[in-house]
Amino acid sequence: MRIATWNVNSVGARLPRLLDWLETRAPDVACLQETKCAVDAFPTAEVESLGYQVAVHGDGRWNGVALLSRVGLSEVRTGLAEEPGFPDPEARSIAATCGDIRVHSVYVPNGRTPEDPHYAYKLRWLEALRATTASELADHPHAVVCGDFNIAPTDADVWDPALFVSSTHVTAPERTALAELLGLGLVDVVPRPGKGPNPFTYWDYRAGAFYKDMGMRIDLVYATPPVADTVRDAWVDRETRKGKGPSDHAPVIVELDR
Repeated sequence: MRIATWNVNSVGARLPRLLDWLETRAPDVACLQETKCAVDAFPTAEVESLGYQVAVHGDGRWNGVALLSRVGLSEVRTGLAEEPGFPDPEARSIAATCGDIRVHSVYVPNGRTPEDPHYAYKLRWLEALRATTASELADHPHAVVCGDFNIAPTDADVWDPALFVSSTHVTAPERTALAELLGLGLVDVVPRPGKGPNPFTYWDYRAGAFYKDMGMRIDLVYATPPVADTVRDAWVDRETRKGKGPSDHAPVIVELDR
C-alpha cells in the first residue's frame, strides 16, 4: 500500500498538477491539506474518474482537508472531539478507514507568532488532536496520522535553527505537543530526502529558498507500530515542488508491505 500526504496550497490553483500527481505517483491513499475550497467546490468527479473515493472537509476559506482512497473509504469523521475554534471550529481534520488502516489527514494551525492568540489556539487544537487520536487507537491499532503539522520536530528539521529562535514552529510547547502525540505509541516515519541531506518538505516561495534548500520538515507521518513495522520506503517527493506554479510543500510518500 502507498500512502501519501501533501499540502496542495489550493486544490483550485493546483488541480492539473494534482491530477497528474495522482496518475504518476498512484498513491492508494492521498491525504490533502490546505485545499481552500468548500465541499461542493472540490473536484470530486475528476478525482473519482481516476479510481478514487473522496471525503472532503472544507468551508471555502484558507484551510480544508481531504482523503482520497483506492482501497476503501468508510467511517468518515470530520473534525475533532471538543475541537477548539478561532473563534469557530475550522476544517482542519478528517479521518476514515482505508483498507485496514485508520487514516487521519490533519492541517495544524500555523500559530503566527508566539505572542499571537492564534498560537494559543494552535496548542489547544493539538491537545484536541491528541485526545481524539487516543480515543480512536483502542479500536484502530492500525493507524496513521499525517499532514501539515506546522511544527519542525527538532532543530535538525530546520535549515537554520538560529533564524527561528523567536518564531513559531520550533518552540518548546509546540514540540512538547508533538511528543505527547507520539507518546500515545506512534512512530515518526522520517522520509529520505529527495535530494541532499535534509528531508525537508516545505520551502518558502521567496528568495530562491527551494533551490538553496532553505526548508523545514513540517509535513509528518505518524504511524502505530503495526503500520510502522511494515514501512518499506518513505521519501520526500521533491520533484513535485518543481516547475511552474507548485505548492510550497512537497508530498511525503510512504510504501507499506501490506
